[in-house]
Amino acid sequence: MAGGVMSAQDGGTEFPGRLTRQVIFCSLIAAFGGLMFGYDIGISGGVTSMDSFLEKFFPEVYRKKHEVKEDNYCKYNNQFLQLFTSSLYLSATVCCFFASKSCNTFGRKRTMQAASAFFLLGSICNGLAQNLAMLIVGRLLLGAGIGFGNQAVPLFISEIAPAKYRGGLNIMFQLLVTVGIFVANLVNYFTSHLPHGWRYSLGGAGVPALFLLVGSLIIVETPTSLIQRGKKERAMKTLKKIRGKDIDVDKEYQSIVAATETAQKFKHPFKHLVKNCMPQLICGSIIQMFQQLTGINVIMFYAPVLFQTMGFKNDASLLSSVITGSINVGSTLIALFFVDKWGRRALLVESVIQMLICQVVVGIFLQVDLHATNVMPKVPAYFVVVLICAFVAGFAWSWGPLGWLIASEIFPLETRSAGFFCAVAMNMIWTFIIAQAFLSMLCSMKAAIFFFFSAWIVIMGIFAVFWLPETKGVPIDEMEETVWKKHWFWKRFFDHEEESGDAKA
Repeated sequence: MAGGVMSAQDGGTEFPGRLTRQVIFCSLIAAFGGLMFGYDIGISGGVTSMDSFLEKFFPEVYRKKHEVKEDNYCKYNNQFLQLFTSSLYLSATVCCFFASKSCNTFGRKRTMQAASAFFLLGSICNGLAQNLAMLIVGRLLLGAGIGFGNQAVPLFISEIAPAKYRGGLNIMFQLLVTVGIFVANLVNYFTSHLPHGWRYSLGGAGVPALFLLVGSLIIVETPTSLIQRGKKERAMKTLKKIRGKDIDVDKEYQSIVAATETAQKFKHPFKHLVKNCMPQLICGSIIQMFQQLTGINVIMFYAPVLFQTMGFKNDASLLSSVITGSINVGSTLIALFFVDKWGRRALLVESVIQMLICQVVVGIFLQVDLHATNVMPKVPAYFVVVLICAFVAGFAWSWGPLGWLIASEIFPLETRSAGFFCAVAMNMIWTFIIAQAFLSMLCSMKAAIFFFFSAWIVIMGIFAVFWLPETKGVPIDEMEETVWKKHWFWKRFFDHEEESGDAKA
């Protein structure tokens, strides 16, 4: 993947630069923030299906799980069990606000270090938990790590990447999320056979946090962040380091300085965001909401629980989660290699069709073959697993990685941290809502819950076709002029005559 000269294929200024080893190394280290996030998503559903974990913290759920006459769809309906999963995302929502301030004040690199420290503390607390309160405190610390990491990592990668490769490099974050989910599923599968195996599963979250903490001490800070904080000489040296010593970076450096000087005129980025960047705010936030309303985290959080509901035994359900996790990783690689060739919108629209078919057919199978107290017949049950794998594949090469990529690249510098905070917060809020409500929704709606998510997939497909602009190949600091002010719908939000007045305000 090394070599090549960058060109802004879809408009904008061309900045020379190779995909250097330094950029790849820094992006990979930063992407360990995604591994932390993914590990937690994958680990939650696995431990909540382990008998030793349920017996210690949720004895009522343990009893219902083993009652023969208990409703298949309601075995795990418990608000505290859902809070175990969702509390992390409530914490992340609050903490990503402070992370956005940290990114501006201390830089992207320091914010990632804080993320890894929070996550490390949370994993220790969870691994040693003696009661539900200690468990929830650990989840809140993990949430702080997720909030800081998800705010800093995509911004970091977007700012160091050459425009031509920005999509693929940023998807490394989502790729590591999927690797984290897969690793967590494997860990759950093996620790489920051990006494108190859940402790190893939850404590294992400290491993990716340790990698990010050590790695973040080695990597460079982004030139944009350095210029923002008045360290221009160091920024020029860093830019030369990440672009290649034989590359003339003056043009790109001056572009970043100009964007930074413009950004510094705005003392209230959130006010400016709402007043002058509404199209980016709407698209960046709504794509995060849609990402959760695909139903993907229902699959990732509760895959073992869902498979047990269908009649799979504990080992089989965890193994099915390993299979879906491996497909998640493989499919994300498709996005990694083709997002900068095919573009964002093509992948989003194709996946809508694929996910819609899978959700509808799964809903039909469950409606017909899974009732309150029966065991689902094997053939339809295995077919449902195949459909879930196809659904995961479609999500993994589209709305999963591209939700983070698009939100990290569309905001001008003066509102980038504020705008990305809104996107991350929207993601965490909806993740919290889905995680907290799903088991109750499953109990009350039963198979119809899949039709609920199908309806949202139709809506997001319409949005992607008509209102989401293509951002492939456009330099990040020229996005507004090149993309938004030329879009058939969003251009009406930009009043060119009042731009200078707004800047003074």
